[in-house]
Amino acid sequence: MTEQARPTSAAPWRARLHEIVFEADTPEGRAFDVTLVVLILAAVVTAMLESVRSLPAAVHDGLVVAEWIFTALFTIEYGLRLLSVQRPLRYATSFFGVVDLLAVLPTYLSLLFPGSQSLLVIRALRLLRIFRILKLAHFLSEAQALRRALLQSRAKITVFLATVLIAVTIVGAAMYLIEGPEHGFTSVPMATYWAIVTMTTVGYGDISPGTAAGKLLASLLMVLGYSLIIVPTGIVSAEMAQQAMRRPISTQACPSCSREGHDADARHCKWCGAAL
Repeated sequence: MTEQARPTSAAPWRARLHEIVFEADTPEGRAFDVTLVVLILAAVVTAMLESVRSLPAAVHDGLVVAEWIFTALFTIEYGLRLLSVQRPLRYATSFFGVVDLLAVLPTYLSLLFPGSQSLLVIRALRLLRIFRILKLAHFLSEAQALRRALLQSRAKITVFLATVLIAVTIVGAAMYLIEGPEHGFTSVPMATYWAIVTMTTVGYGDISPGTAAGKLLASLLMVLGYSLIIVPTGIVSAEMAQQAMRRPISTQACPSCSREGHDADARHCKWCGAAL
């Protein structure tokens, strides 16, 4: 038996705690996660209301007390997560581990740096755990497929973005020569900024061409922008179409590395090899 697979049988309390804290296959685990989501929602609302200066002082004081209560609860929850995994450092440096730490750190930092508690809205990221609570495991599978498609398309997307940057630079330089400073195109970088805004069809209106030639070039750039919108979508869609074989995944989290997204029939973690 490997060292990674041994702790589950050697420490049943840790395996039980891991099942409750990280998974949602049991009534206790589901209740824990539902309670956690409710607390996260309440904490995010509290952090948002704290920034409203028009609230009465008594209400603001109550929000501060509530914030410290939430921080204490989330600190305990973070400690339980570190205690339940076999490799606490690996979880602490994972995405959710960092988010869990950032969920409590701003409150403590506010003692040294007033105002940093406004960063507590990052707790909204923890609502991503709702995918596990609602048994929407296939969403995680789709997310992995999208990530793989983006990684496989990165070369094509890089070439596409490089082409776009070259196009807006050329159009920006041309617009600078056509319009000049009298119409707001005071430099090539400013004209390139206008080209980017125009190509993306945002159109802030802070700079606009005044000559017939400039308007013609702007019209061509806008039409080009509409045409280019579908290019990255087509690239990613083509890559995703090649990923026809998709296996269902479970809601289990590895007790060793805390990674999720395992196949429904998996008995060992696909990343570290520990027993599930």
